[in-house]
Amino acid sequence: MPDPDLPGSDPDTSRTDVSRSAAGARTRGSRVTSSWRPPTVLDSFNYAFAGIIHVLRTQRNMRIHFVIAAGVLIAALIVDVSKIELIALLISITFVLIAEMINTAIESAIDVATTTFDPMAKLAKDIAAGAVLIATVNAVAVGYLVFAGKAADRSANVLDRLREAPAQLTLVALVLTVFAVIATKAWTGRGTPLRGGLPSGHAALAFAGWMAATYILNDHEHRFLISTLTLIMALLVAQTRVESGVHSALEVTYGALVGALTTLVLFQVFS
Repeated sequence: MPDPDLPGSDPDTSRTDVSRSAAGARTRGSRVTSSWRPPTVLDSFNYAFAGIIHVLRTQRNMRIHFVIAAGVLIAALIVDVSKIELIALLISITFVLIAEMINTAIESAIDVATTTFDPMAKLAKDIAAGAVLIATVNAVAVGYLVFAGKAADRSANVLDRLREAPAQLTLVALVLTVFAVIATKAWTGRGTPLRGGLPSGHAALAFAGWMAATYILNDHEHRFLISTLTLIMALLVAQTRVESGVHSALEVTYGALVGALTTLVLFQVFS
């Protein structure tokens, strides 16, 4: 028999307390349930924009893609591409941006799911990065097909003006560049004659080769294509010097100017 002097010993009282507790829990649950509502269309747009902004803030490659995309669209307006060409550019740009965002989402999900190194997680990240690479290569190919002819005509005019410019003008530009190089070298005091310092010899040779190839192929049918390829290789040489830490961007730029201007003067004087 329950002791009536002890609190809570009355079965009826205990049942009443339990009923009240259950009723309170149901009431609190109903309050929580009633406060939830499905996201509206505006909420969905806000979530989507928040995702885009997060990727832009945290991913350097996404920012690079955005800047390049903006530059490509501005160039498309300047050269007056056709409607079909503009559609191809827009599809390629969108493809790259979507691939980069999916890559970021996959990487974030894997980082949350794994706390230690997992070969399969690394493989998944590599595959996602490969998708971005394929999209980027496709965009570059589309951009070249759209802009190649228009850029070839414009660059041909620029190259012809350089070739026909008075040798004295180019020589003065070269002398001024050399003066700037010497002044900067004296001011910074960095590097040795064969490594580091200012200007970059590798960049000078690479851009000298670009200018020579462009000048020699003056009347060649594929001058623009060959000049573009040699310029890309010169830029890659310059990038490797900066990435390796041997030269700064300023030193590489000076080297490129010296090499290109020197070659241009020689061709103007002796050709």
